[in-house]
This record gives sequence, C-alpha cells and structure tokens, in this order.
Amino acid sequence: MKNSFVIAAAALAAGSAFAQGSTEIYGRINLTAERQELNGAKDTGIYDNSSRIGIRGTEDLGGGLKAGFVIEHGFNADTGAAAGAMWGRESTVSLGGSFGTIRLGNMPASEGYFATADYVSMHNHDTGSSADALYGFVAIAGTLNSAIAYTSPTVNGLRFDLQYGLKENVKPDAPLSMAVNYDAGAMHLGLGYEEYDGQKSTALRGLWEMGAITVGGYYERGSGTVSYNNFRIAGMYTMGASEFHLNLGKRSGENGLADGDQFTVAYNYNLSKRTRVHVFYTNLDLANGAVDFSSYGVGLRHNF
Repeated sequence: MKNSFVIAAAALAAGSAFAQGSTEIYGRINLTAERQELNGAKDTGIYDNSSRIGIRGTEDLGGGLKAGFVIEHGFNADTGAAAGAMWGRESTVSLGGSFGTIRLGNMPASEGYFATADYVSMHNHDTGSSADALYGFVAIAGTLNSAIAYTSPTVNGLRFDLQYGLKENVKPDAPLSMAVNYDAGAMHLGLGYEEYDGQKSTALRGLWEMGAITVGGYYERGSGTVSYNNFRIAGMYTMGASEFHLNLGKRSGENGLADGDQFTVAYNYNLSKRTRVHVFYTNLDLANGAVDFSSYGVGLRHNF
C-alpha cells in the first residue's frame, strides 16, 4: 500500500510537468509462461522478466546545459510484489552539456556489461531464464549505489563511459567500470572493463547489421580469485514482423570455476512497436553436474 501511494503521488507530481513536455512515465511488463527443469526437478509457472515502471524528465537550463532525473521501480509482474527497494532500479540526477553527461545516485551496473554482453542479447533484453548466465559480473550485477558516472559526447561514432562506486557502499573496494563504444554504419564495436575486490574483467564486442541478418558476439577474459574465458555469439534474422534468434555461449573456467555451455533458440513476433510475443527454448549446462537447466515457454512483453 505504501509503495502504491508513493508511485501515485509521484505520477501526480509528474503530471504538472507534462505540460512543459519535460517529464514522462514509462515502463515495461514482460512475462513468460514456462516449463522449467533444474537438475531433474520440473516446474511450470508464470515468470517475470525484469518488469519496471519509471519517471524521467529533463530541464533546459540554457547555455547548452540540461538537467535530468530518473527514478525507476522494479516489480514482479507475476505476483505484483516489489523487486527490491522502491526506486531500486535507478534513482539518479544528471547534468549534461557539450562536455558530456554526469550522473549521480543509484544506477544500473555496469558500463562494461552494457557495452558487451547486454548489447548482443537481442532476444529478450538479457532477462528471464534465457539471459546470459555465463557473463562474469566482476563489479555488481543489478544496480550500483552511491555511484558517479560520466558519458562523453559522441564524436565520429566514438563514445566513452565511466562508472565508479564510492566507498560509501558496504563493500571491500569501490567498483569501477569503463566502456568504449564505436558505431560506423552497420558496424558496432564495444570494449568493456570492470574491476572490483581484486577481480578484473575485459570484454570485446562486435555486432554487424547485414540487411535482414544481424550477427553479434563478444569475448570476455576474467582474472583474479577465479579466471575464465567466455565466448558468445548471437544471430537474428528478420522477416517482416518476425524475428528468428539463435544464441550460443561457452565458458572455459579456471581455479575451480566450472566450464559451461548455453544456447537459446527463439521466435519473436512484433505486434506493434511496443508489444511483442515470443516463444523460446533455452539450455544451460555447467560441468561436473553443477547446473543442468532447461526451459521452454511463451512470453508477452509490452512497453509503455
């Protein structure tokens, strides 16, 4: 009840700003009906895939400066329950200009992940049971509290992103994440780096659009307490409103980290620019019997 009141109050407050054209409510509800099997145990259910609702806005300060904010609430659409803190997905304030954009607050992590693994996850936004289970989140998976981030202007297709978590976090070290993105027509390249508590990760991504065919992939090298090499390739073929997806991943682990294989095949049908249905099958196998998981299902996603 308290969360509902806060969201309603925030929405009413945003309404007064709509007239200025500076604030909007947005979100996504993404659900799948699945038949899952984990190490021999089977289950059937409705599963949430990172549903959220948020409010974001900007103000033109003049002189090329722009202020902004984002507050975003995550919830489990299958139960209606909150998925963590009220504005746990994001609560940031920003200042932007010709120098780039600076953000402060609680924000999605990490820039290295978004530039590589997330970028090539074209099937379901890297959420749900078909999400990339092999990428090594060296920093923090999810969101990073008490953080500062900088995004450079895009110059000749090149952009730089930096994210740093201050030691206010109850963590042994402050997480650091960096990324470089380069876009040149149909070619999209990315380089990501993460460092946290003695663990490091460097990843390189490429994605190419060739008419109806899009092919992407990344390579990640992790070192520290555990070391690994992680490869992934993803392909998409579009035909009208239809999308056909294939996603293959492989991890070679060291220092006791299990090797792993993962693949997903999926079909998406876009009913509109905001609404989509999809069917999929995904399988994850970690060596030595650590994890043997598979799922097939049908999903419905609506953006607003």
